[in-house]
Amino acid sequence: SNWTKIPPPLFKKVVIVLIDALRHDFVFGSKGKQFMPYTRQVVEKGTSYSFIAEVKPPTVTMPRIKALMTGSIPGFIDVVVNLNSPALLDDNLIWQAKTAGKRIIFYGDDTWVKLFPKHFVEYDGTTSFFVSDFIEVDDNVTRHLDRVLKRDDWDLLILHYLGLDHIGHVTGPNSPLVGPKLREMDNIVKKIHISLLSKEEASLPNLLVVCGDHGMSETGSHGGSTDGEVHTPLLFISSAFEKRNGLLTKPELVQQTDLASTLAVGLGLPISRNSVGNLILPIVGGKTMREQLRFVHLNGIQLSSLLQENTAAYEKDPGYEYFKMAEKSHGNWIKLYLEGNNSEILLNLGKKVLKQYLEALRTLSSSLSKQVTQYDMYSMMVGTVIIMEVLLLLLLSVPKALSSRAEFEVLLSPPLFSLLFYLMCLMLCAVHVIVCTSVQSLCFFCSMSWLTAIGVMMLISVLMCIILSAIAKMFENSRLLLKNPVVSSSSWSEVDVLILAGTIGHVLSLGASSFIEEEHQTWYFLINTLCLLLCQEKECDPQHSTTVKQNFDSIKEVSACRNIDIPAAGNSKLGKSTSSAEAMKGSDKWISLVSPWIILICCRLLRSLNQTGIQWAHRPDFGHWLISSEHKSELSFLAAVSLLMVFFLVQRRCSLVSKIAMALGLLGVYSYRAAIGNVIFPWQQDSKDISKGITEARFVYVFVLGIVFTGTKDLLKSQVISSVSSMKSTGLWEVYSGLVLLAALLFRPHNLPVLVFCLLIQTMITKYIWRPLKFDAAQITIMHYWFGQAFFYFQGNSNGIATVDVSAGFVGLESYVEIPAIFLTAFATYAGPLLWAIHLLCYLSSEVSRNSAAVGHGCFCYALIRSIPVAIYIVLVTALRYHLFIWSVFSPKLLYEGVHVFITAAICLFFAAMDQNHAHKV
Repeated sequence: SNWTKIPPPLFKKVVIVLIDALRHDFVFGSKGKQFMPYTRQVVEKGTSYSFIAEVKPPTVTMPRIKALMTGSIPGFIDVVVNLNSPALLDDNLIWQAKTAGKRIIFYGDDTWVKLFPKHFVEYDGTTSFFVSDFIEVDDNVTRHLDRVLKRDDWDLLILHYLGLDHIGHVTGPNSPLVGPKLREMDNIVKKIHISLLSKEEASLPNLLVVCGDHGMSETGSHGGSTDGEVHTPLLFISSAFEKRNGLLTKPELVQQTDLASTLAVGLGLPISRNSVGNLILPIVGGKTMREQLRFVHLNGIQLSSLLQENTAAYEKDPGYEYFKMAEKSHGNWIKLYLEGNNSEILLNLGKKVLKQYLEALRTLSSSLSKQVTQYDMYSMMVGTVIIMEVLLLLLLSVPKALSSRAEFEVLLSPPLFSLLFYLMCLMLCAVHVIVCTSVQSLCFFCSMSWLTAIGVMMLISVLMCIILSAIAKMFENSRLLLKNPVVSSSSWSEVDVLILAGTIGHVLSLGASSFIEEEHQTWYFLINTLCLLLCQEKECDPQHSTTVKQNFDSIKEVSACRNIDIPAAGNSKLGKSTSSAEAMKGSDKWISLVSPWIILICCRLLRSLNQTGIQWAHRPDFGHWLISSEHKSELSFLAAVSLLMVFFLVQRRCSLVSKIAMALGLLGVYSYRAAIGNVIFPWQQDSKDISKGITEARFVYVFVLGIVFTGTKDLLKSQVISSVSSMKSTGLWEVYSGLVLLAALLFRPHNLPVLVFCLLIQTMITKYIWRPLKFDAAQITIMHYWFGQAFFYFQGNSNGIATVDVSAGFVGLESYVEIPAIFLTAFATYAGPLLWAIHLLCYLSSEVSRNSAAVGHGCFCYALIRSIPVAIYIVLVTALRYHLFIWSVFSPKLLYEGVHVFITAAICLFFAAMDQNHAHKV
C-alpha cells in the first residue's frame, strides 16, 4: 500500500571525502599499501565495501561532480563551462537533501559552491584552478575538521581535496610528492572514521564515502579516456556492514552515476529524476528481503519513467520488459509474504526476483545512457549551413585572392537589394517560426531573441546570394574564355600535387576514430614525405648551384632594403646588409643539399621525445626518462644547452637591447625551473628548497613584454611614419623573439629541445630550401601550416584533453586569474602552430620586394587551409553523433578545432594588419 512512499533513511550522518584525481591504484595498488595503510586495513579487514567506479569522459571536475550528484551523464560542453560553472538546475541529491531539511556542510573546491549556491548551511570554497598550490588548498579544508566533527548540527558533510590533482598536473603520478599527499589523505580518513564511530547511536549508523571524481593519466593530467583516468576507487565504510575477511580481491566495477541513487536511498531521499545510475546492492544488503526489493523497485520506477520521457517506443525496450516481468514476480512474492510464508522457498524466490530487478536495472541504465543525449539538431544545422557557406565563399574566391592583385572582395550591396535575398529571408523566418513553435525540447537557437534570429537569417541569405552571384560570374568568365582561349603557362608541380593530396587525405581521415586518436602519425607522414620531395627537387635541378648562386646574388642586391630572414648568415646589425653571395661557398652548397635530410633526422628525434596519441601513449619515451628524479642532472644539462641554442638561433636579427633582454630572459627561465625543482644549478647539491618561482617567472615576463613592446613600436613606426621594410621586418622578428621567450618559459624543461628544433628547422628550410627553390607564397604558407601542425604533436599534445598542460596557465601567478590563465594555457598548447605562423609572416614580409602580394596570399591560404578540415569535420561529427566514441574521441577533437579556429582568426587579423600593400583598402 505504501510502495510510492520514500523509505526511511539507513544512515544518520553521511561524510563524503572526495579526493580529486584519486586513481584506483592509489588505494588498491602498491602505493595504497605503502602510503594509505589505515584505508587499506579498513578495505581488507574493516566493515566496508570497495568498488572501482567507472567514469565517463570528459574526465574533468565539474562534469564529474554533476554525475556524482545527479546520476546523469553530463554533456561535453561542460569541459568549457568547467572554467566558470553556472548553478546546477537539474534535479540532484544536494537539492533533494536541502528540500528534506538536511543540513549540509561543504569545504573544498569552490566548483560545488557555484553549482549549488544557497544549498549549504556552512561552506568554505578553495580555488580549483591554481595548480601550483599543493598544501594550502588542502589545509584550508582540514582546518575545519576538528570543529565540525565535534558538532551534531549537520547531516551531510562534503570535503573535496584538490592537492593530489595539483601535484599530478605539475609533477605527474610518479612524483615523490604523491606519497606524502596520500599519507595525508589517509590520516584524514582515519580521523573522520574514528570520530563517526565514537558518535554512533544504536538507532542509525553513520556512513563514510571515500571516492575520486576522476583518475589521472600517466602524464598526471586528466580529461581523456585512458584506464588511469576513468577508474577511481569508491569506498563505503560503516558499522552497518559486515566485517571483511582480510583478503583483498579485485573490487567490483560499478558506474560513477550509481553513487547518486545509492546515497539517495541511504539518506531516505527520492532518486534524482534524470539519474541513469543503479542502486549498489551490497550497501543495502544487510536489510530484509522485502526492504531490498522495495529499494530496487523504486530505482526501477525512476529509470522506467525516465525512459518513457525520452523514448516513444519505450514499451518495446528490453529493459522496460524485464522490469515489468520483475514487478509481476515481486507482486507474487508480496502475496506469499503477506500470507505469512517464511520458508526457504520464499527467500529463494526473493533472491530470484532481486536478480530479475538487477538485470532490468542494468538494461534500463545501459539503454538510457545511450538515449539520454538529446541533440539540438536545428541549432546544429543552422551553424553548419553558415560554416559551409563561408567555406564555399573562400573556395570561390581562390582565383582572385591568389592573383597578382590579391583581391578578396565580398560585395554586399547587390545581394542586399536583390529580390532573391528578401525571398530567402522570408522563407527562413517562416521555417524558424514553424520549428520553434513545434519543437518540444529546449532549442538554443529558438531561445535567442527575435532580433538576433532575424540577423542570423539575413546572414545566411546574404551569404547564399553572394555565392550564387560568384558562381554566375564564374560561368560568365568561363564562356568568355571559351570564345577567347588563353594559353596557360602554369603547370602543377610535384609539391602542388603533394599539398593537394595531403590536404584531401587528412580531411578524409577525420571520419575515422582511430585516425583522430593517432592524428600525429598523419602529420609526421606528411612532413616526412614533404622533406623527401624537397630532396628530389634539389637533386633533380641540374642548375641547382647556379640557381642558388644567382638567388643569393639577388638577395644581396635587395638586402639593403630588407634586412630579414637570412638566418645564420654571419654578424648582422640593425640596417646593415650581409653579403650572402660571399658566404655561399662549396660547404654551403653541400649543406643546401643535405638540409632536407637533416630536417628528417630532427623530426625523427622529436618523435622519440614525447609518445603521444591514445594507443601507444603508455610506451616509454625519452621525455619520461628525462623527467624521472634519477635523471635530474641530465635534464638540467639538456635544458641549459637548449636555452643557449635558442639564444643563438634567435638573437642574430634582434637589436642590441633585445639581445640583452633575451639573454637575461632565458637565464630567468632556467632560474624559474630551478626554483620549482625541475632542474638544478651545477653548484646546487639538492632541490629541497623549492618554491613557486613567482619572482623568477615575473622577471621573465618583464623581458617578454619589453621585447614585444620594442617590436610593436617598430611595426607602428613602419606603418605610420615610414614605409622602409627593414624596420617592419625587424619589428616582426622582435615580436617573434618575444613569443619564443614566452614559449621557453611555459614549456616544461624536457620539451625545450622541441623549441630548439623548431628554430633550427625554420632557419635551415628558409636559407637552404625556400629561397633557392623560389616557392610561391601559397606553397610556403601550406608548408608552414603542416610543420606547425606537426610541432603541435611534437610538444606531446594529442586530441585528448588529458594532454593539455594546465600548469602552464599558472606560471608566475599567486592565485587563479581567469584571463591570464586561459591565455597562457592556450599559448603553451598551441605554441607550435603559433610560432610557425608568425615565422611565416616574417618570411613573407621579407618577400614583398619579389612579390608585393605575398602577405595577402599567405593570409588567404592560411585561412583556407584551416577552414577546409574544420568545416568538413563539423559535417562529419554531426553525421557521426551516435558513434560509440563520440564523447571520448570526436568531441575532444571538435573542442581543439574550435580553439584553433579562434587562434587562426587572430593570426589572420595580424596578417591583414601587416599587409602594407593593401592597408589603404582594409
